[in-house]
Amino acid sequence: MKRNRHTEDQTISTLKANERSVSIAGLVRQNGVTEQTNYRSKAKYSGMEVSEAKRLRELEAENGRLKKLLTETALDNVAHKEMVSGKW
Repeated sequence: MKRNRHTEDQTISTLKANERSVSIAGLVRQNGVTEQTNYRSKAKYSGMEVSEAKRLRELEAENGRLKKLLTETALDNVAHKEMVSGKW
């Protein structure tokens, strides 16, 4: 997975500076990101505080672990059904 160059703290502070009427072109140039990255970050983190963004990251990680667990359980169920039916 690609690692972000900027932390969530930096991204949120950049978005807050953008809300304070700092020009987007200057802000993007100052932080070394593209305008597209700025708009993408704005869509994801708009209106969030740093603690909320950290909680979002934790929830996304937990969701990934739960999806993996569900998939493994479903595969185990299929294997057990095949064993019981005698196809194994």
